[in-house]
Amino acid sequence: MNLSFFDQFTSPCLLGVPLILLSMLLPALLLPSPNNRWITNRLSTLQSWLLHLITKQLMMPLNKKGHKWALILTSLMALLLMTNLLGLLPYTFTPTTQLSMNMALAFPLWLATLLTGLRNQPTASLGHLLPEGTPTPLIPALIMIETTSLLIRPIALGVRLTANLTAGHLLIQLISTATIALLPIMPTISILTALILLLLTLLEVAVAMIQA
Repeated sequence: MNLSFFDQFTSPCLLGVPLILLSMLLPALLLPSPNNRWITNRLSTLQSWLLHLITKQLMMPLNKKGHKWALILTSLMALLLMTNLLGLLPYTFTPTTQLSMNMALAFPLWLATLLTGLRNQPTASLGHLLPEGTPTPLIPALIMIETTSLLIRPIALGVRLTANLTAGHLLIQLISTATIALLPIMPTISILTALILLLLTLLEVAVAMIQA
């Protein structure tokens, strides 16, 4: 039974071909492409409002030069958000529970921001390695600590996303299994467990949005 709990994190296959790429393409298909003959409806209006809100929140801390990142950051946010939410549906697969995908997204973006910062503002970028007012004996140690934290940042971000989503999915499956097992034996306890499962599902929806 312990192995069956982790079967939900294995990519489903069809004729030996993993379907993870197809599941990653599904969020893109849900976003319509505007054209001259596009008739707006409530769904497309809601999607446009959500994308505008995401872009506004992401670009607000950045200056005008940083707005060139709007497309890639908004696309990444929409991909992670829809993938996380679609993974909460029954009989679905969540690609963001795979460390390989999260690391493939985290490392290039981390490297791009690091190189861009070193190219445009090298003094300010290197200044983050040493906080202002640091005592002289602590300077070498702090530089090593800050450099290490900078280098492991993509690993930390990828592992955090994987761990949070994996733990949530495991809790949902464990509690749902307990609810079904307790139903013929202790119906009252089973109903209480089902309420806990409902609250946990709502929490996981919030976690899926926050992690994106």
